[in-house]
Amino acid sequence: MNNANMMSKTAEIAAPLPEKVTLPVLGAAMHAEDLPAHLAWLVDGARDLEIQDAITPELLDGDWQARARQINEILQPYPGRVGIHGPFLSLTLMAQDPQIRAVVQARLLRALDFAEAIGATHMVTHSPFDFFGHPMVVHAPAHGLAEQIDLVAATLEPVLPKLEQIDCTLVIETIRDRHSRPLLTLLDTIDAPCVRMSIDVGHVYIGHLLGGPTPDQWVYEAGPRLAHVHLQDTDGDLDRHWPPGMGEINWEAFFGALNTLPVRPRLIIELVDVAQLPRAAEWLTARGLAR
Repeated sequence: MNNANMMSKTAEIAAPLPEKVTLPVLGAAMHAEDLPAHLAWLVDGARDLEIQDAITPELLDGDWQARARQINEILQPYPGRVGIHGPFLSLTLMAQDPQIRAVVQARLLRALDFAEAIGATHMVTHSPFDFFGHPMVVHAPAHGLAEQIDLVAATLEPVLPKLEQIDCTLVIETIRDRHSRPLLTLLDTIDAPCVRMSIDVGHVYIGHLLGGPTPDQWVYEAGPRLAHVHLQDTDGDLDRHWPPGMGEINWEAFFGALNTLPVRPRLIIELVDVAQLPRAAEWLTARGLAR
């Protein structure tokens, strides 16, 4: 599925680091209704922004064009990069039933129409891997990985040309993944510049408590295939989406791993309460981890 013609702006979603490494720039995820409250902070730092409205089927089945116009009007002074969180409710990239797969494809393509309307250059979708086994047991072809990758490839077949057309990168977010191997094997098999990995730090920390790698180890294993990060903290008991500093994650180790990468992934603070965004950003900047 390698396609040299797909080497467009999608390959630049994670920008190469300058010779003199500077602190990474924090971005944030929010719905359109939250934009006015945080627009000054976003504009001032030309920060990456992730619009999350396209998660809901109500938007995708409704007047999403009007929502796109509203967002474009609000973001007129905004100089940064925009992305969206794509739909995932009741959906899986690994649908075996062809009729279910068609629904997933339709949802992804409609979300990309929305992405195109607001100039988004990344779309988050969820990893389908939920291996029912010990994290140290390699999810190998003998355990069905090859068949699962074939299903994902079939789902993405009509999606890849659309991504290329609108210069958007699909970033597959860690959800229940207990090991990096399945997702990295999927990326290597698809072998498309417009499909990359997204690490949700809270998700992989919960996975670590169940026997998986630490969040910083995920970064080392992903390497240049990592294009996007959801920054959120947790105590490991639930998917908290707390501001960094409220939970138990070793943020110094995580950002230390990020600084070893040859590219800079988009760093998106994703909180259950977006009103705590200033607190989250201040905590990370005060420790010299980001700006």
